[in-house]
Amino acid sequence: MTEPSPQAGGPAAGDPMPVVVRRSARRRRTVSADVRNGTMIVSIPATFTQAQEKEWVARMVRKLQGRSAGQASDPAAADRALAQRAADLAGRYLGGRGIPGTIGWVTNQNSRWGSATPAHRSIRLSHKLRGMPDWVIDYVILHEMAHLIEPSHNRVFWSLLESYPDTEKAKAFLAGAAFAADHGLAGR
Repeated sequence: MTEPSPQAGGPAAGDPMPVVVRRSARRRRTVSADVRNGTMIVSIPATFTQAQEKEWVARMVRKLQGRSAGQASDPAAADRALAQRAADLAGRYLGGRGIPGTIGWVTNQNSRWGSATPAHRSIRLSHKLRGMPDWVIDYVILHEMAHLIEPSHNRVFWSLLESYPDTEKAKAFLAGAAFAADHGLAGR
C-alpha cells in the first residue's frame, strides 16, 4: 500500500472532515471508505488514474456524507431513517409485515451483522455494515425483519426472503466479508 495522500476537492466547502486517499497494490477493483478519528479514509486500487481517483473519492464522500447525515449530531434521526427504510422494505418485500418497533446501529455486535428480538420487536445492526452496498444492508434488515415474523431459520423463514432479488448475492457478499475479516484481509 502506498502512503496516504490528502485528497484535494474532498469534502464540500464548510465540511471540516479531511479526506485521505490510500492506494493499495492489493486492491484490484474495489473501493471502500470509512471514517476514523474524524478523517474520511478512501481506499482505492493503486492502478487508478488521477481521474478515476477523483471520481471515486467524490462518489464515496457523497455516499458517506449522505449515510451519516444526522448520525453524529442526532442518533435519533439515524434511527428514524432506519425505521423508514425498514418500513419501505417491509412494504415492498414482506407484505407490510415484520416492521420493527425499534431499529438502530450498535457498536457492540462483532460476530453478527444484525440481530432481532421478536419479543421486543427490536432490531440491531452492526456498525460494520456501514459502508457496505445498500443492497447488502437492505438484505440484513429484511433478514432481521423476517425473524420478527418467524424466529427460526426454517423453510417458512427463507420463503419470506424469496421476493428480495439480491438475497443470494448479499449472503455471498457477507460470507466473503466475514472471511476477509477473519483472515486479516481487510484490504486497507
